[in-house]
Amino acid sequence: MGNTIYVAGQLPYDKDGNLIGHGDIKAQTRCVFENIRKIVEAGGGRMDDIVKITVFVTDVRSREPYAEVRSEFFGANPPASTLVQIANLAIPGALIEIEAIAVIDN
Repeated sequence: MGNTIYVAGQLPYDKDGNLIGHGDIKAQTRCVFENIRKIVEAGGGRMDDIVKITVFVTDVRSREPYAEVRSEFFGANPPASTLVQIANLAIPGALIEIEAIAVIDN
């Protein structure tokens, strides 16, 4: 039986709560995926265990640079994903938020 980790929406913060990459979607995406990696690994999983991500961006034109960074973390076989453009995120200056679901086989 597997364990499921539900990672709540992650914003581009460093460990001290500072927003990373003002105006830089790639830097913000990289930061968010690094934060997701830490959470999944703390739960005993790996990035390969992520089966679904939901991505919220403030500008749909960010899709391609986002996808470039996503490939750094998942290679050519990313998990199922949904990308949605929204008007704003809860934190001023944030361009992206990502939530994830990981399934870890025991």
